[in-house]
Amino acid sequence: MKKILSLVLCLMMVLSAVSFASAEATVPTIDQIKLGEDYTDLTATVKWLNHRTDLLNSGAWANYIAEFNKVYPNITVEVEGITDYAQDTLTRLTGSDDWGTMMGIPQVEASEFATYFTPLGSLETLSGIYNYADAKAHDGVVYGMPSTGNANGIVYNKAVFEKAGITELPKTPDEFIAALKAIKENTDAIPLYTNYAAGWTMGAWDAYLGGSLGDADFMNNGIITEKDPFANKIEGAGPYAVYKILYDAVANGLIEEDYTTTDWEGCKGMINRGEIGCMVLGSWAHIQMVEAGPNGDDIGYMAFPITVNGKQYANAGADYCYAINVKAPVDEQIAAMVLIKWLTHESGFAYNEGGTPINKDGEFPALYAAFDGVDLLPDNAAVDQQLIDDLNADSNLSINRGGDAKIQKIIEHAFNGTKTFDEIMTEWNEAWSDAQADHDIEVK
Repeated sequence: MKKILSLVLCLMMVLSAVSFASAEATVPTIDQIKLGEDYTDLTATVKWLNHRTDLLNSGAWANYIAEFNKVYPNITVEVEGITDYAQDTLTRLTGSDDWGTMMGIPQVEASEFATYFTPLGSLETLSGIYNYADAKAHDGVVYGMPSTGNANGIVYNKAVFEKAGITELPKTPDEFIAALKAIKENTDAIPLYTNYAAGWTMGAWDAYLGGSLGDADFMNNGIITEKDPFANKIEGAGPYAVYKILYDAVANGLIEEDYTTTDWEGCKGMINRGEIGCMVLGSWAHIQMVEAGPNGDDIGYMAFPITVNGKQYANAGADYCYAINVKAPVDEQIAAMVLIKWLTHESGFAYNEGGTPINKDGEFPALYAAFDGVDLLPDNAAVDQQLIDDLNADSNLSINRGGDAKIQKIIEHAFNGTKTFDEIMTEWNEAWSDAQADHDIEVK
């Protein structure tokens, strides 16, 4: 009897230990973690694939990690900077389970999030705590936490604008083209630097579509059933007006002499020195231009020059979203979850990088002073993410999804005079219409 009792007790202890180990192995959601209290003794290594190579080279990431380690001394963070981030990370993500612990999500369809990434929490819960929580969510689950928010506008050199005689920031396409002409006539600066050669920078133009209509639903939902979304429907507003600004600037010789030789890294110092008037980039670029030389105070940021019924809007949204490898060891997943929460709440990263805050009680940096009276307009999440993904893929337009080539074509045709702007927009409308027909969408 004693032997049986002893065996039973041993079995209970084993089962209890297994149960405890199982409980310990559970990865918490981000809202469950109490910073500075939970997991301070955790020992793990986080291998982080990162697109901000500039912060790696400057030592800024090392400084952030040093601050993190004051609270979590046993979590080692190894940052790997990747220059061609969008393509390289997608290749690694789909090619192996062992790509690392944490990354910013590249262009992965929402339906595949659960295959690759650890759930960070429910959308219902996290959307009450964070801005842009729906940016990388699927079926009510959040898989990516934005590193920072971006308001989409134009980075410009205040001194160049002043020298050109521009006393008020342009609010319409006509005012903007007039400003570029004034820069060309009155200064030695390149009025609008396209950053054509970098490729990925071209995608910035897509980000203004919702704001160009004052419609938060257009980008991911309204465009699905919209008939000819790139037609000239509203004078000086809408998608047509957004892309026509670029075409007109190129056609009027208001860009660099040879667009094929633009230099992404070099342009930062150029605008800081007053050699460039402005560039169409998200607000994330502002701090890079400020820090590229001694004239940081000359760098400003303004809203995109389109006004709808007397109102300006600035599309705002998430930058790359932190995500965790669901196939990584559990201790690494927990460590990454802690790091993501610390980056979001304690690091000051979004503020330092000139971004809109992620946690709802965060602070806006001073660069948004020129956005006084401008409404920030986050794009609403897609009701049918797969459908909008399919339309973008089938039309080959990839709106706001890395469709850089189509923007480069605008520059090429405008520079060489090979197609009118209306011809380009007609082709886009036909491609979108064909994709709609393939999916039996009733257009409105």
